[in-house]
Amino acid sequence: MESRVFSRATTIAHVRRPLRESHSNTSCSFVSIKPIGAVGEGGNLIWGRQLRPSLLLEASSPMNARKDSLRKVMAAASSPAEGSDSSGDGKVAPVGFFDKYPALVTGFFFFMWYFLNVIFNILNKKIYNYFPYPYFVSVIHLFVGVVYCLVSWTVGLPKRAPMDSNLLKLLIPVAVCHALGHVTSNVSFAAVAVSFTHTIKALEPFFNAAASQFVLGQSIPITLWLSLLPVVLGVSMASLTELSFNWTGFISAMISNISFTYRSLYSKKAMTDMDSTNIYAYISIIALIVCIPPAIIVEGPQLMKYGFNDAIAKVGLTKFISDLFWVGMFYHLYNQLATNTLERVAPLTHAVGNVLKRVFVIGFSILIFGNKISTQTGIGTGIAIAGVATYSFIKAKMEEEKRQGKAA
Repeated sequence: MESRVFSRATTIAHVRRPLRESHSNTSCSFVSIKPIGAVGEGGNLIWGRQLRPSLLLEASSPMNARKDSLRKVMAAASSPAEGSDSSGDGKVAPVGFFDKYPALVTGFFFFMWYFLNVIFNILNKKIYNYFPYPYFVSVIHLFVGVVYCLVSWTVGLPKRAPMDSNLLKLLIPVAVCHALGHVTSNVSFAAVAVSFTHTIKALEPFFNAAASQFVLGQSIPITLWLSLLPVVLGVSMASLTELSFNWTGFISAMISNISFTYRSLYSKKAMTDMDSTNIYAYISIIALIVCIPPAIIVEGPQLMKYGFNDAIAKVGLTKFISDLFWVGMFYHLYNQLATNTLERVAPLTHAVGNVLKRVFVIGFSILIFGNKISTQTGIGTGIAIAGVATYSFIKAKMEEEKRQGKAA
Protein backbone atom coordinates (compact mmCIF):
# COMPACT_ATOMS: atom_id res chain seq x y z
CA MET A 1 0.00 0.00 0.00
CA GLU A 2 2.99 2.24 0.23
CA SER A 3 4.17 4.64 -2.41
CA ARG A 4 6.92 3.15 -4.50
CA VAL A 5 9.03 5.31 -6.79
CA PHE A 6 12.31 5.29 -8.62
CA SER A 7 14.23 8.30 -7.46
CA ARG A 8 16.70 8.67 -10.30
CA ALA A 9 16.92 5.91 -12.87
CA THR A 10 15.58 2.57 -13.93
CA THR A 11 17.08 0.05 -16.27
CA ILE A 12 15.77 -2.97 -18.06
CA ALA A 13 17.99 -5.59 -16.61
CA HIS A 14 17.39 -8.39 -19.00
CA VAL A 15 14.84 -9.97 -21.28
CA ARG A 16 14.63 -13.74 -21.15
CA ARG A 17 12.96 -15.94 -23.67
CA PRO A 18 11.32 -19.19 -22.62
CA LEU A 19 13.17 -22.42 -23.20
CA ARG A 20 10.40 -23.75 -25.38
CA GLU A 21 8.22 -22.19 -28.02
CA SER A 22 4.96 -23.60 -29.20
CA HIS A 23 4.46 -24.59 -32.81
CA SER A 24 1.93 -21.79 -33.16
CA ASN A 25 2.69 -18.20 -34.16
CA THR A 26 2.75 -16.91 -30.59
CA SER A 27 5.69 -16.78 -28.20
CA CYS A 28 6.14 -15.54 -24.65
CA SER A 29 8.84 -13.26 -23.28
CA PHE A 30 9.40 -12.79 -19.58
CA VAL A 31 10.59 -9.37 -18.56
CA SER A 32 12.01 -8.44 -15.18
CA ILE A 33 13.04 -4.99 -14.12
CA LYS A 34 15.60 -4.69 -11.34
CA PRO A 35 16.79 -1.61 -9.50
CA ILE A 36 20.39 -0.52 -9.44
CA GLY A 37 21.64 -0.28 -5.90
CA ALA A 38 23.63 2.86 -6.50
CA VAL A 39 23.47 5.36 -9.31
CA GLY A 40 25.30 8.53 -10.20
CA GLU A 41 26.54 10.74 -7.39
CA GLY A 42 26.18 7.94 -4.90
CA GLY A 43 22.37 8.03 -4.82
CA ASN A 44 20.17 4.99 -4.37
CA LEU A 45 16.88 4.06 -5.92
CA ILE A 46 13.79 4.30 -3.75
CA TRP A 47 11.93 1.01 -3.78
CA GLY A 48 8.28 1.35 -2.95
CA ARG A 49 5.60 0.49 -5.43
CA GLN A 50 6.87 -2.52 -7.34
CA LEU A 51 6.73 -2.13 -11.11
CA ARG A 52 5.59 -5.64 -11.86
CA PRO A 53 3.18 -5.88 -14.84
CA SER A 54 3.19 -9.42 -16.24
CA LEU A 55 3.50 -8.98 -19.97
CA LEU A 56 2.05 -11.44 -22.45
CA LEU A 57 3.46 -10.38 -25.77
CA GLU A 58 2.51 -11.70 -29.15
CA ALA A 59 4.80 -11.79 -32.16
CA SER A 60 4.91 -13.38 -35.55
CA SER A 61 8.56 -14.42 -35.32
CA PRO A 62 11.29 -14.79 -32.66
CA MET A 63 13.06 -11.62 -33.77
CA ASN A 64 9.85 -9.59 -33.89
CA ALA A 65 8.85 -10.99 -30.52
CA ARG A 66 12.05 -9.66 -28.97
CA LYS A 67 11.60 -6.22 -30.55
CA ASP A 68 7.95 -6.06 -29.60
CA SER A 69 8.85 -7.08 -26.05
CA LEU A 70 11.29 -4.21 -25.69
CA ARG A 71 8.84 -1.69 -27.14
CA LYS A 72 6.04 -2.78 -24.83
CA VAL A 73 8.25 -2.78 -21.76
CA MET A 74 9.23 0.82 -22.48
CA ALA A 75 5.59 1.72 -23.07
CA ALA A 76 4.57 0.09 -19.81
CA ALA A 77 7.29 1.97 -17.92
CA SER A 78 6.30 5.32 -19.40
CA SER A 79 2.52 4.79 -19.24
CA PRO A 80 1.72 2.20 -16.58
CA ALA A 81 -1.95 3.13 -16.34
CA GLU A 82 -2.73 1.76 -19.76
CA GLY A 83 -4.01 -1.77 -20.07
CA SER A 84 -2.73 -2.41 -23.60
CA ASP A 85 -0.62 -0.83 -26.31
CA SER A 86 -2.03 1.20 -29.15
CA SER A 87 -1.78 -1.58 -31.66
CA GLY A 88 -3.60 -4.08 -29.46
CA ASP A 89 -0.86 -6.67 -30.00
CA GLY A 90 -0.21 -7.22 -26.31
CA LYS A 91 -1.73 -6.66 -22.91
CA VAL A 92 -0.44 -5.33 -19.61
CA ALA A 93 -1.78 -6.54 -16.30
CA PRO A 94 -4.40 -4.14 -14.83
CA VAL A 95 -3.04 -1.34 -12.69
CA GLY A 96 -4.01 -1.58 -9.03
CA PHE A 97 -6.27 0.92 -7.30
CA PHE A 98 -3.42 2.38 -5.23
CA ASP A 99 -1.37 3.05 -8.37
CA LYS A 100 -4.28 4.46 -10.34
CA TYR A 101 -5.47 6.90 -7.66
CA PRO A 102 -2.38 8.05 -5.72
CA ALA A 103 -4.07 11.28 -4.59
CA LEU A 104 -6.89 9.33 -2.91
CA VAL A 105 -4.37 7.07 -1.18
CA THR A 106 -2.44 10.07 0.10
CA GLY A 107 -5.70 11.64 1.30
CA PHE A 108 -6.59 8.43 3.14
CA PHE A 109 -3.17 8.45 4.81
CA PHE A 110 -3.77 12.01 6.01
CA PHE A 111 -7.26 11.17 7.28
CA MET A 112 -6.14 8.13 9.29
CA TRP A 113 -3.14 10.06 10.57
CA TYR A 114 -5.47 12.78 11.89
CA PHE A 115 -8.02 10.33 13.30
CA LEU A 116 -5.51 8.22 15.23
CA ASN A 117 -3.69 11.31 16.45
CA VAL A 118 -6.89 12.76 17.91
CA ILE A 119 -7.59 9.53 19.81
CA PHE A 120 -4.00 9.39 21.04
CA ASN A 121 -4.00 12.98 22.32
CA ILE A 122 -7.28 12.60 24.19
CA LEU A 123 -6.31 9.32 25.85
CA ASN A 124 -2.80 10.59 26.57
CA LYS A 125 -4.13 13.68 28.35
CA LYS A 126 -6.56 11.58 30.40
CA ILE A 127 -3.64 9.42 31.57
CA TYR A 128 -1.64 12.47 32.64
CA ASN A 129 -4.59 13.65 34.71
CA TYR A 130 -4.04 10.73 37.09
CA PHE A 131 -0.48 9.62 36.22
CA PRO A 132 1.78 12.67 35.55
CA TYR A 133 4.99 10.86 34.58
CA PRO A 134 5.79 11.82 30.96
CA TYR A 135 9.20 10.13 30.78
CA PHE A 136 7.78 6.75 31.76
CA VAL A 137 4.71 7.14 29.54
CA SER A 138 7.01 8.04 26.63
CA VAL A 139 8.87 4.77 27.15
CA ILE A 140 5.57 2.86 27.19
CA HIS A 141 4.54 4.49 23.90
CA LEU A 142 7.72 3.27 22.24
CA PHE A 143 7.74 -0.12 23.96
CA VAL A 144 4.25 -1.04 22.72
CA GLY A 145 5.25 0.08 19.22
CA VAL A 146 8.41 -2.02 19.27
CA VAL A 147 6.46 -5.12 20.33
CA TYR A 148 4.00 -4.43 17.51
CA CYS A 149 6.89 -4.21 15.02
CA LEU A 150 8.50 -7.42 16.24
CA VAL A 151 5.22 -9.32 15.94
CA SER A 152 4.66 -7.87 12.46
CA TRP A 153 8.12 -8.94 11.36
CA THR A 154 7.55 -12.43 12.78
CA VAL A 155 4.45 -12.98 10.64
CA GLY A 156 6.04 -11.25 7.64
CA LEU A 157 3.75 -8.20 7.53
CA PRO A 158 5.90 -6.49 6.48
CA LYS A 159 8.98 -8.53 5.79
CA ARG A 160 11.91 -7.26 7.85
CA ALA A 161 14.41 -5.33 5.75
CA PRO A 162 18.08 -6.10 6.46
CA MET A 163 20.14 -3.59 8.42
CA ASP A 164 23.69 -2.58 7.54
CA SER A 165 26.21 -0.20 9.06
CA ASN A 166 25.61 2.55 6.51
CA LEU A 167 21.86 2.62 7.11
CA LEU A 168 22.40 2.45 10.86
CA LYS A 169 24.51 5.61 10.65
CA LEU A 170 21.59 7.32 8.91
CA LEU A 171 19.00 6.09 11.39
CA ILE A 172 20.80 6.90 14.64
CA PRO A 173 20.41 10.71 14.32
CA VAL A 174 16.80 10.22 13.17
CA ALA A 175 16.05 8.05 16.21
CA VAL A 176 17.76 10.43 18.63
CA CYS A 177 15.73 13.36 17.26
CA HIS A 178 12.59 11.23 17.45
CA ALA A 179 13.27 10.25 21.05
CA LEU A 180 14.05 13.82 22.13
CA GLY A 181 11.03 15.25 20.34
CA HIS A 182 8.74 12.58 21.73
CA VAL A 183 9.81 12.99 25.35
CA THR A 184 9.72 16.80 25.26
CA SER A 185 6.27 16.74 23.66
CA ASN A 186 4.98 14.56 26.48
CA VAL A 187 6.61 16.76 29.10
CA SER A 188 4.75 19.71 27.58
CA PHE A 189 1.44 17.82 27.39
CA ALA A 190 1.75 16.85 31.05
CA ALA A 191 2.70 20.37 32.18
CA VAL A 192 0.16 22.52 30.33
CA ALA A 193 -3.12 22.34 28.43
CA VAL A 194 -3.26 20.48 25.14
CA SER A 195 -4.15 23.69 23.28
CA PHE A 196 -1.07 25.53 24.54
CA THR A 197 1.32 22.77 23.46
CA HIS A 198 -0.24 22.62 20.01
CA THR A 199 -0.08 26.40 19.74
CA ILE A 200 3.69 26.34 20.16
CA LYS A 201 4.08 23.26 17.96
CA ALA A 202 2.14 25.03 15.23
CA LEU A 203 5.40 26.84 14.46
CA GLU A 204 6.80 23.60 13.04
CA PRO A 205 6.31 24.60 9.35
CA PHE A 206 8.57 27.59 9.88
CA PHE A 207 11.24 25.37 11.39
CA ASN A 208 10.84 22.98 8.45
CA ALA A 209 11.02 25.78 5.89
CA ALA A 210 14.10 27.25 7.55
CA ALA A 211 15.81 23.87 7.72
CA SER A 212 14.92 23.08 4.09
CA GLN A 213 16.40 26.36 2.91
CA PHE A 214 19.40 26.82 5.19
CA VAL A 215 20.35 23.20 5.91
CA LEU A 216 19.37 21.36 2.72
CA GLY A 217 19.94 24.35 0.47
CA GLN A 218 16.46 24.23 -1.06
CA SER A 219 15.09 27.61 -2.07
CA ILE A 220 11.72 28.42 -0.47
CA PRO A 221 9.92 31.20 -2.42
CA ILE A 222 8.62 34.20 -0.51
CA THR A 223 5.07 33.36 -1.60
CA LEU A 224 5.24 30.03 0.25
CA TRP A 225 6.67 31.75 3.31
CA LEU A 226 3.76 34.21 3.26
CA SER A 227 1.21 31.43 2.80
CA LEU A 228 2.39 29.88 6.07
CA LEU A 229 1.55 32.99 8.08
CA PRO A 230 -2.26 32.49 8.17
CA VAL A 231 -1.78 28.81 8.98
CA VAL A 232 0.18 29.50 12.14
CA LEU A 233 -1.95 32.53 12.99
CA GLY A 234 -5.17 30.57 12.64
CA VAL A 235 -4.01 27.64 14.76
CA SER A 236 -2.76 30.07 17.41
CA MET A 237 -6.14 31.83 17.51
CA ALA A 238 -7.92 28.48 17.75
CA SER A 239 -5.76 27.56 20.73
CA LEU A 240 -6.05 30.76 22.75
CA THR A 241 -9.26 29.73 24.50
CA GLU A 242 -7.32 27.08 26.46
CA LEU A 243 -4.08 29.00 26.76
CA SER A 244 -2.26 28.48 30.08
CA PHE A 245 1.33 29.66 30.02
CA ASN A 246 4.00 27.53 31.66
CA TRP A 247 7.75 27.80 31.03
CA THR A 248 8.28 24.06 31.24
CA GLY A 249 5.58 23.44 28.68
CA PHE A 250 6.76 26.27 26.43
CA ILE A 251 10.45 25.30 26.35
CA SER A 252 9.64 21.60 25.96
CA ALA A 253 7.35 22.28 22.99
CA MET A 254 10.01 24.43 21.30
CA ILE A 255 12.64 21.71 21.72
CA SER A 256 10.14 19.25 20.31
CA ASN A 257 9.66 21.46 17.22
CA ILE A 258 13.37 21.54 16.49
CA SER A 259 13.80 17.83 17.11
CA PHE A 260 10.93 16.77 14.86
CA THR A 261 12.09 19.13 12.12
CA TYR A 262 15.45 17.40 11.90
CA ARG A 263 13.79 14.01 12.25
CA SER A 264 11.69 14.74 9.15
CA LEU A 265 14.68 15.88 7.12
CA TYR A 266 16.88 12.96 8.12
CA SER A 267 14.01 10.50 7.58
CA LYS A 268 13.58 11.73 4.03
CA LYS A 269 17.23 10.92 3.35
CA ALA A 270 17.01 7.51 5.03
CA MET A 271 14.02 6.51 2.88
CA THR A 272 16.31 6.25 -0.14
CA ASP A 273 17.45 2.85 1.10
CA MET A 274 14.42 1.28 2.81
CA ASP A 275 10.64 1.49 2.84
CA SER A 276 9.06 3.75 5.44
CA THR A 277 7.44 0.95 7.48
CA ASN A 278 10.76 -0.71 8.23
CA ILE A 279 12.41 2.67 8.69
CA TYR A 280 10.01 3.63 11.46
CA ALA A 281 10.30 0.20 13.09
CA TYR A 282 14.07 0.55 13.41
CA ILE A 283 13.70 4.16 14.55
CA SER A 284 11.32 3.06 17.32
CA ILE A 285 13.74 0.39 18.55
CA ILE A 286 16.67 2.80 18.70
CA ALA A 287 14.53 5.57 20.25
CA LEU A 288 13.31 3.18 22.97
CA ILE A 289 16.91 2.42 23.93
CA VAL A 290 17.61 6.17 24.06
CA CYS A 291 14.55 6.96 26.23
CA ILE A 292 14.92 4.28 28.92
CA PRO A 293 17.91 5.75 30.85
CA PRO A 294 16.39 9.26 31.32
CA ALA A 295 13.10 7.73 32.46
CA ILE A 296 14.86 5.64 35.11
CA ILE A 297 17.01 8.54 36.31
CA VAL A 298 14.35 11.25 36.34
CA GLU A 299 11.21 9.38 37.42
CA GLY A 300 12.35 5.96 38.62
CA PRO A 301 12.49 6.70 42.39
CA GLN A 302 9.14 8.52 42.39
CA LEU A 303 7.42 5.75 40.42
CA MET A 304 8.62 3.05 42.79
CA LYS A 305 7.74 5.08 45.87
CA TYR A 306 4.20 6.21 45.09
CA GLY A 307 3.63 6.76 41.33
CA PHE A 308 2.28 3.33 40.44
CA ASN A 309 0.35 2.95 43.70
CA ASP A 310 -1.41 6.30 43.28
CA ALA A 311 -2.47 5.52 39.70
CA ILE A 312 -3.81 2.06 40.62
CA ALA A 313 -5.68 3.52 43.59
CA LYS A 314 -7.38 6.10 41.34
CA VAL A 315 -8.44 3.99 38.36
CA GLY A 316 -7.62 0.36 39.19
CA LEU A 317 -4.93 -1.95 37.86
CA THR A 318 -6.89 -3.20 34.85
CA LYS A 319 -7.76 0.26 33.50
CA PHE A 320 -4.26 1.54 34.21
CA ILE A 321 -2.61 -1.22 32.17
CA SER A 322 -5.28 -1.00 29.46
CA ASP A 323 -4.83 2.76 29.08
CA LEU A 324 -1.06 2.43 28.78
CA PHE A 325 -1.37 -0.32 26.17
CA TRP A 326 -3.88 1.50 23.98
CA VAL A 327 -2.17 4.86 24.16
CA GLY A 328 1.03 3.14 23.05
CA MET A 329 -0.75 1.37 20.21
CA PHE A 330 -2.43 4.55 18.95
CA TYR A 331 0.86 6.41 19.23
CA HIS A 332 2.69 3.86 17.10
CA LEU A 333 -0.04 3.61 14.47
CA TYR A 334 -0.45 7.36 13.98
CA ASN A 335 3.31 7.86 13.77
CA GLN A 336 3.61 5.00 11.30
CA LEU A 337 0.98 6.65 9.12
CA ALA A 338 2.74 9.99 9.52
CA THR A 339 5.97 8.37 8.32
CA ASN A 340 4.19 6.73 5.36
CA THR A 341 2.65 10.10 4.50
CA LEU A 342 6.05 11.80 4.65
CA GLU A 343 7.27 9.26 2.09
CA ARG A 344 4.57 10.48 -0.31
CA VAL A 345 4.96 14.25 0.11
CA ALA A 346 7.62 16.91 0.63
CA PRO A 347 8.73 17.73 4.21
CA LEU A 348 7.17 21.20 4.07
CA THR A 349 3.83 19.83 2.83
CA HIS A 350 3.98 17.26 5.62
CA ALA A 351 4.56 20.05 8.15
CA VAL A 352 1.57 22.06 6.92
CA GLY A 353 -0.59 18.95 7.18
CA ASN A 354 0.72 18.53 10.68
CA VAL A 355 -0.46 22.05 11.56
CA LEU A 356 -3.95 21.37 10.20
CA LYS A 357 -3.98 18.16 12.22
CA ARG A 358 -3.55 20.27 15.36
CA VAL A 359 -6.80 22.08 14.56
CA PHE A 360 -8.60 18.73 14.63
CA VAL A 361 -6.86 17.76 17.88
CA ILE A 362 -7.76 21.06 19.53
CA GLY A 363 -11.35 20.90 18.32
CA PHE A 364 -11.95 17.35 19.51
CA SER A 365 -10.19 17.97 22.81
CA ILE A 366 -12.55 20.88 23.43
CA LEU A 367 -15.53 18.61 22.79
CA ILE A 368 -14.23 15.69 24.87
CA PHE A 369 -13.13 17.73 27.87
CA GLY A 370 -16.24 19.89 27.81
CA ASN A 371 -14.67 23.24 26.99
CA LYS A 372 -16.81 25.88 25.33
CA ILE A 373 -16.08 26.72 21.70
CA SER A 374 -15.62 30.46 21.30
CA THR A 375 -16.09 32.56 18.19
CA GLN A 376 -12.36 33.14 18.14
CA THR A 377 -11.72 29.39 17.93
CA GLY A 378 -14.02 29.07 14.93
CA ILE A 379 -12.41 32.04 13.18
CA GLY A 380 -8.92 30.69 13.87
CA THR A 381 -9.82 27.30 12.46
CA GLY A 382 -11.16 28.92 9.29
CA ILE A 383 -8.02 31.02 8.86
CA ALA A 384 -5.81 27.96 9.29
CA ILE A 385 -7.75 25.99 6.68
CA ALA A 386 -7.60 28.94 4.29
CA GLY A 387 -3.86 29.17 4.83
CA VAL A 388 -3.38 25.49 4.01
CA ALA A 389 -5.54 25.90 0.88
CA THR A 390 -3.47 28.92 -0.19
CA TYR A 391 -0.22 27.05 0.33
CA SER A 392 -1.50 24.02 -1.59
CA PHE A 393 -2.63 26.19 -4.51
CA ILE A 394 0.67 28.07 -4.75
CA LYS A 395 2.70 24.88 -4.41
CA ALA A 396 0.66 23.07 -7.08
CA LYS A 397 0.89 26.02 -9.46
CA MET A 398 4.67 26.23 -9.05
CA GLU A 399 5.08 22.50 -9.69
CA GLU A 400 2.87 22.71 -12.79
CA GLU A 401 4.92 25.60 -14.18
CA LYS A 402 8.10 23.63 -13.50
CA ARG A 403 6.73 20.62 -15.39
CA GLN A 404 5.69 22.79 -18.32
CA GLY A 405 9.15 24.36 -18.39
CA LYS A 406 10.80 20.94 -18.59
CA ALA A 407 8.39 19.81 -21.30
CA ALA A 408 9.19 22.90 -23.37
